[in-house]
Amino acid sequence: MIIEQIYTGCLAQGAYYIESNGEVAIIDPLREVQDYIDKAAKNNAKIKYIFETHFHADFVSGHVTLAEKTDAKIVFGPSAKTNFDAIIANDNQVFKVGDITITVLHTPGHTMESSCYLLKDKNGNNHAIFSGDTLFLGDVGRPDLAQKGAVTEKDLAGFLFDSLRNKIMPLADDVIVYPAHGAGSACGKNLSKETVGTIGNQKKTNYALRADMTKEEFIKEVTDGLLPPPAYFPLNVKLNKEGYKSLDEIVVGSKKPLTVAEFELIANETDAIVLDVRHQFEFIKGFIPQSIFIGLGGTFAPWVGALIKDITQPILLITPVGEEETTITRLSRVGFDNVLGYLDGSFDSWKKSGKEIDTLTSVSADVLEQKINEKAIVFDVRKPGEYENEHIENVPSIPLDFLNNHISEFPKKGDFYVHCAGGYRSVIAASILKARGFHNVIDVAGGYAAIRNTGIKRTDVAVCPSTLK
Repeated sequence: MIIEQIYTGCLAQGAYYIESNGEVAIIDPLREVQDYIDKAAKNNAKIKYIFETHFHADFVSGHVTLAEKTDAKIVFGPSAKTNFDAIIANDNQVFKVGDITITVLHTPGHTMESSCYLLKDKNGNNHAIFSGDTLFLGDVGRPDLAQKGAVTEKDLAGFLFDSLRNKIMPLADDVIVYPAHGAGSACGKNLSKETVGTIGNQKKTNYALRADMTKEEFIKEVTDGLLPPPAYFPLNVKLNKEGYKSLDEIVVGSKKPLTVAEFELIANETDAIVLDVRHQFEFIKGFIPQSIFIGLGGTFAPWVGALIKDITQPILLITPVGEEETTITRLSRVGFDNVLGYLDGSFDSWKKSGKEIDTLTSVSADVLEQKINEKAIVFDVRKPGEYENEHIENVPSIPLDFLNNHISEFPKKGDFYVHCAGGYRSVIAASILKARGFHNVIDVAGGYAAIRNTGIKRTDVAVCPSTLK
């Protein structure tokens, strides 16, 4: 038996390759499916089933394409409805894969069709559970994504409480837990950096699995502090339910080198966003006016999804040379398939053409300290949890995730400064603000990590004004 977790850091997502006696099951595959096909072929094995733990909101799964290429059967849990052929399994239905079995455990709560998959070894012993977004390490799935009609997030949280206690917690302590996500995912609040655990360890460390917890306490704790989900979540759910174009087709249609003249013409005649994915240090030194920075080096795809609201938005790319297909692929993971092309030769082509360029002012934390002493205006664009843990005194929080909702709160006159934890998110924020006409924005290089090494006054109590509503 082979169990391989295929973890994609930029999505904080775990897909799984399971093989036994020449047969393969894939759980929650990425949209680019060739690696699974190649792995099975190398082992002289056949992909038999594709198990989906639920309709994913944070990425486009590869189930449809993988089924088309391999004739494997797609499996969803009870109550799922799709626009493509799939097995809608019953609770406790058993699927045989080589010498092992995989049992469907219907665990509604994160979504109504959410299901976990219990793997039993060739001797019939419970070996591992693939817990999807029902159970993470250190957390559980957020219960607010599948609200529909009269069903509220509190109702879903109640269902999740029952699912965990009736289906998950009775399992033996040594059963391995393979979740769908780790730290960084927006599908939960407090996910661990670890990506593999055990039932026993989760019973000891996961707040949501406390044995003495009442349902009312669970509902309160699970729903408390939930931030609004990114705008692209329901659009990804729609694609995962209804189907989508294959990645091969997307790459062919999107990987179009454009001259400076062609690039400029398309930018002027369409509503395309110019998305620059180079490193932030390169972007700061020079970029095409009105372009937006979201660098490939960070959590790229989720930030695109959070900040570009419509997955049908036309996009023109500025990429490092040779990273064009990688960028298109990573955009497609969250459903952004409408790339019109990329600037051939990257930003150097634009600069050599003599076209207008823009730059971003960036200062050190030491300079920021001096400016704060002169009553400078500063904004913190980190996540609320980071801000509440520690922040500069009297500096408001405007998390990058919700920047577009708070543009009016930035001053139009006089310099102001933005910082994040390390410098990546603040450059994203500054690029968006520059594109909106705020040419008085200044980035703080090194972010809060550098600020800690100065004498700037900080507090760990969230008493400063926050503009996040």
